Amino acid sequence: MPPDEQHRVKVHIDRLLAERGMTLTELAGKVGITLANLSIPKNGRARAVRFSTLIALCEVLDCQPGDLFTVPPE
Repeated sequence: MPPDEQHRVKVHIDRLLAERGMTLTELAGKVGITLANLSIPKNGRARAVRFSTLIALCEVLDCQPGDLFTVPPE
């Protein structure tokens, strides 16, 4: 993928946080990553997510990867 091309992956961290009554700061602390690093995927700027981070997010949010990310049709 060329660097200037936007990816289509949508991140649903905001929705999951709202459903669980949790803040991004709380999530960052429970996942064990900085708030700044968690803001990157939350705002749709991530180009990749480590499996270890994905697993931690899923465990803390009690969800599956498909709850966190979707790829809408073109």
